[in-house]
Amino acid sequence: MPALIPTEFSAEVTWLGLVPDRQSDLCAVPQTELMMWFSGPEGDSHSGLTRPSCSRVTSLHLRGTEIRNVRQLSIVAAEDLQEIAAKIGLEALDPAWLGATLVLSGIFDFSHVPPGSRLQATNGTTLVVDMENRPCNLPARVIENAQPGHGKAFMKSAKGRRGVTAWVEREGVLVLGDQLRLHIPDQPVWAGLASAKT
Repeated sequence: MPALIPTEFSAEVTWLGLVPDRQSDLCAVPQTELMMWFSGPEGDSHSGLTRPSCSRVTSLHLRGTEIRNVRQLSIVAAEDLQEIAAKIGLEALDPAWLGATLVLSGIFDFSHVPPGSRLQATNGTTLVVDMENRPCNLPARVIENAQPGHGKAFMKSAKGRRGVTAWVEREGVLVLGDQLRLHIPDQPVWAGLASAKT
């Protein structure tokens, strides 16, 4: 019996980008297509089968510990970008400023799709959602440099709207206009979730 349920929800790829060197600049460079290898998007500095651990996992690992890279991609929803832009007083928010890999349009409340969900293109290319991405000050600085006076509000305005991190489960090419179908785990919400968060 399949453990993943194909849903009726799908999203269109409206933007693609890669970050050539995140040490020098977080900004992504727009692309018309991206090759997704098991190690991540070709040419992106977030790619790799492993990565040094960061502040997000310090409850598990000392910073800099080599761990599995489940943050190969940053995926955001066009609808969330528009909401963030409105909250920080801009007409639009350039996904390049966030170092985004993909912008998708069409899945409601995209930042909260269940971890372990799959996004699959018609050619079979498949991405696995790791978890919700949390706002940080790196995009805020880029926004502030591009649009002075607007970056400081980013972290608060992007809470719950920052998209998800993901990794490549099945290799293939993604191009602008591709439709990605959402598959979710066939699993109830864990009964201990509420008490674990307290």
